[in-house]
Amino acid sequence: MTGILLLTSAPMASADQVRDAQWPLTVYDAEKVWKTSQGEGVTVAVIDSGVDASHPDLTGQVLPGKDFTNAGDPHKDDDGHGTGMASLIAGHGHGVNGASGVMGLAPKAKILPIRTGGKGDKLTTSEWADGVRYAVDHGATVINLSLVDSSAYPGSKAAKAIEYAQDHDAVVVAGAGNDAGTVNYPAALPGVVAVSAVDQGLNFWSKSNTGNVTVAAPGVETPQADPTSSSGYVVADGTSGSTAYVSAIVALLRSKYPDLTAGQIINRLVKSASFLQHEGKKAPDRELGYGIARPGTALTMDIPKGPKQGPLLKGSSTSANSAAGSDHSDSTTTHAKKKKKKSSSGTILLFGGIAAVVVIGGILLAVLRSRRNGGNNGGPGSGGGTPAQGPGYQPYPNAGAHGQGYPPHPGQGPQNPNPYS
Repeated sequence: MTGILLLTSAPMASADQVRDAQWPLTVYDAEKVWKTSQGEGVTVAVIDSGVDASHPDLTGQVLPGKDFTNAGDPHKDDDGHGTGMASLIAGHGHGVNGASGVMGLAPKAKILPIRTGGKGDKLTTSEWADGVRYAVDHGATVINLSLVDSSAYPGSKAAKAIEYAQDHDAVVVAGAGNDAGTVNYPAALPGVVAVSAVDQGLNFWSKSNTGNVTVAAPGVETPQADPTSSSGYVVADGTSGSTAYVSAIVALLRSKYPDLTAGQIINRLVKSASFLQHEGKKAPDRELGYGIARPGTALTMDIPKGPKQGPLLKGSSTSANSAAGSDHSDSTTTHAKKKKKKSSSGTILLFGGIAAVVVIGGILLAVLRSRRNGGNNGGPGSGGGTPAQGPGYQPYPNAGAHGQGYPPHPGQGPQNPNPYS
């Protein structure tokens, strides 16, 4: 594959268990966040394996979009990754009062699906780069790139497409990567919000890449929609999910502050992030960047607008690196390499208010077995560089072909820590 989706997954038993296991919503005190913003009026482009618009948690949320493969259907998703990202961003659940299934952090945002590869398809740099331009031209003000691609180095076609998005006031959010190396492209490009992952204890996920990190977000054991699973859901690890959560936060901010530029939105995101219990860290930190993103605080904190270009773009790549909390030149990938990886899903996104965290039972036991890539093969557990197959969506790291791994019933799992205690 040309690019790789950054995610690992295992199936879940039921939609009811999915909602109970969505610990990021509890930690963020999402109900309180939604009183301020739900992402209304914002279009988020999900450049991925397609988005299943018929999934019960996404009906009415998915726009027509465009398929850059030969399939011709952006709503086709035989990989499941794109649907999962869309659900974390704008899922609305289903059933009585929407109490079952996945609820996204920006449930009233719209998803623009840009299909650039499915299961077994090659994701080429030109496809997703064209997808970025299409997304911008069709109203997307937030672009979610849960993928990595070493061919997206500065000056490349992909980099120019991202510059086009930035020039047209779109916020580009990308996953850091899942091989415990250095942040990959496109996340390492100037002005891109590079996202690492944290687990339920709000600790840095060991497989997340470091260096050019802007903020961190939940990326471990996160339930999400997946039309390829028999239950319609999986639980996943990786910076793909954490990227989706940050894209959702950006959607909340763009809805609440429509007059702010993309750079000023990023400024709110960065200024409201926090290291929480990680005492002694200084921003920018190689693992957490400016801290763990917090939607409630980002929406309500008194933060000056700042310059229109924001904190990540300051002319040269050197100053941009410094502002973003990373070194763009410190990438493990080289311009000559043509391999890409998907950035894995995230787990806990912290709400910026004083939220008591409840016991979330059966939070996804670690019986995650590789069902997408049959092993590491460049996924989050590989511990190496880009996979041999080249660019494409990064498979769900710990999933195995029909593996089991759904959690026990609520009440049997560990208690989530209160980040403000």
